[in-house]
This record gives sequence, C-alpha cells and structure tokens, in this order.
Amino acid sequence: MKKTKKTNAARILDELHIQYELKTYPVDEDHLDAVHVAKEVGMPPDQVFKTLCVRGDKTGVLFAVIPGNGELDLKKLARESGNKRCEMVHLKEVLPLTGYIRGGCSPLGAKKDYPVYIDETCNRFSVIAISAGMRGMQILAAPEDLIRAARATAVSLTAV
Repeated sequence: MKKTKKTNAARILDELHIQYELKTYPVDEDHLDAVHVAKEVGMPPDQVFKTLCVRGDKTGVLFAVIPGNGELDLKKLARESGNKRCEMVHLKEVLPLTGYIRGGCSPLGAKKDYPVYIDETCNRFSVIAISAGMRGMQILAAPEDLIRAARATAVSLTAV
C-alpha cells in the first residue's frame, strides 16, 4: 500500500486533532480547475472548494474559498473583509506570497497567516474538499472543522 505524503495543510489538521481524509487523483496540467478536480475525486463541483488568492485595498492579501463551480463576487468579499475593493492576485505572485502553485493553493499552511473567507454554502454539506496544498491531493473534512483550522469567516462570497 502506497503511503500518502503529508502536506503542511494535513499536518495542521493533525495538530488540531481534526479528522480528515486525503484523496489523491491524477493531475492533468491542462485541466487544473476545480470542476475537473471534482470529477476526478467523485464529488459534485459545489462540494469541492477552490482557494483564490485576493488582495484588498486596505487589508492586503487574503484567501477566498468558494465552490468549484462558483464565481467569486469581489464586491461581496470587499464588503465582508473591510475593504473598499478587492482584486485577484496575479498568478505570478501566488507562489511567492503563499508558497503554493496554481492548482494546489490551500487555505491552510500558507507561508503567511492570511485571513480566510469561505463561502457559507460549505455548511450545506457534512464534508467538503479543499486543496491539500499540492496538485493531485484534496483534503476531505467537515466544513466546521476546516473553518476552525483556517480561522476562517463563513460569509456569502459567490455571485448569484
């Protein structure tokens, strides 16, 4: 049986004694989007959450965690995070800021402790998936446990 490598995100959950499952899947460099990942891990896209790196004009960098098939409402995020406006961080900045690459960005275990805002729709499910901090691996856990681990705020973030 192949042993799965632990990521920083998984180690954080271990330290907090939070139950989770690591689910691996084959990486397709041409399809790193969360909808494709959902298909690979056998879950609906709205149950697999993607982590987006965003910059607020007042608070700086933060993470928005939204359903894989959702679209981030930057105005809602700005309002909820105490900013006048927010914008996506340019892809070339994501690795230096977070330590994560596209397709492997997690709200847990980044280089710095950025604020995390997760879409409240996560509470519709007993388990959701987030990136484990590397391509090809997802963490499946109860949303309330992931919110606690990330010290996240659950708010409405998606466009209707």
